Amino acid sequence: MVDVRVICAIGKQGQLGLNGRLPWEGNPGTEYKADVQRFFALTRGHVVIAGPRTIASFPDWARSDRTLVEINAADEPDAILKRYCDRVVYVGGGPPVWNAYAHLIRHWDVTRLPYDGEADRYFDPNWLCAG
Repeated sequence: MVDVRVICAIGKQGQLGLNGRLPWEGNPGTEYKADVQRFFALTRGHVVIAGPRTIASFPDWARSDRTLVEINAADEPDAILKRYCDRVVYVGGGPPVWNAYAHLIRHWDVTRLPYDGEADRYFDPNWLCAG
């Protein structure tokens, strides 16, 4: 069985994204830097599936120590996950992807950051109960 997980960060009001990026992207605060470092540490050696923009955002140095898989809306979640039996698979990419995969996710690792600004994508707590 595939161990399907999510690791994500949200702002004080559940903010996830702004214009296709993290709303706090480029913030020099230590908690933001620590969150990025933690993401790369936890996903090392595992599979990360995400949409094209998220996969494209991975820096070159992070591509060699995890399996990155670009998924699309037309892909069937069960078929994608079946390829990675006995692996830990992190589902990235935000609301469209999590809507499709929420019922298969066994563990949500959500970090609350001190961001309290603008966003156009928000965390849906219903995802936590979908599985």
